[in-house]
Amino acid sequence: MCYASRVATEQIRRELAGELWEAERSRQPVEPLTRRYPELDVADAYAIQSLNVSRHLSGGARIVGRKVGLTSVPMQRLLGVNEPDFGVLLDHMAVEDGDEVPLGRLQLPRIEAEVALIMERDLEGPGVTAARALTAIARAAPALEIVDSRVANWEIRLIDTVADNASSGMFVVGGNIRPLAGIDPRLIGVVVSRNGALADTGAGAAAFGNPVRCVAWLANKLATFGDGLHAGDIILPGAVHEMIPVAPGDSFQAEFAHLGTVTIRFSAQPPPPSPPPPRPHRPLGPPGYS
Repeated sequence: MCYASRVATEQIRRELAGELWEAERSRQPVEPLTRRYPELDVADAYAIQSLNVSRHLSGGARIVGRKVGLTSVPMQRLLGVNEPDFGVLLDHMAVEDGDEVPLGRLQLPRIEAEVALIMERDLEGPGVTAARALTAIARAAPALEIVDSRVANWEIRLIDTVADNASSGMFVVGGNIRPLAGIDPRLIGVVVSRNGALADTGAGAAAFGNPVRCVAWLANKLATFGDGLHAGDIILPGAVHEMIPVAPGDSFQAEFAHLGTVTIRFSAQPPPPSPPPPRPHRPLGPPGYS
């Protein structure tokens, strides 16, 4: 790629990062990135994600962990991919167990129950196996992830969700944090209820076959970016059931074998969204360059 094309690509990345940043603030979703720029690849998507994470960090946010997405074979097939993706968990995304979440902070939220894994030691790839990852994990806890999309109507492909921080929204980790020793994460079952009625069930094995394998994949993937996992990081290794839509006033509880329960509530009515900003459109690279 020549210099002019690289400059154009960087400019498009910054513009799309700006759109997603503004969409999060205004609650006005953007048109799918891949519909407008089909040339975007996974490297572009992670670069866009990184731009907005850096913007949050510049504003005082802290990284408290990572999430892994697309860990089920059906979801990978749906998006035409053969591996998971990841996003960054920031401190302002955390919600206390049982608290009410104002819907005004979200756009199209969905609920996923997950087995949160908490790192005891740093873990860096390449070459991390599930067995090695297991020795670096200290504890497990019940968790609910509130996934959300700044892309209109969840019309996402892999590039769209990666750029949008893997469709991250918020998360809650329950207070019953247990040592992982003696517990097989694959066999941790969960029952999810919505407003007191059964909504779905699942087990840890639904996440890439084993939630610990998700941690190993994540450490190896981060190594390609010169990064790794750190002691104290919270890892959300992927959903163990289908996403559940959220309506105003909903209350969700996930009851996990061995780990207990975790609960989240949503406000009854979101405030009206802010008006959308103008969105410029330019091709990914100038004509005549390669």
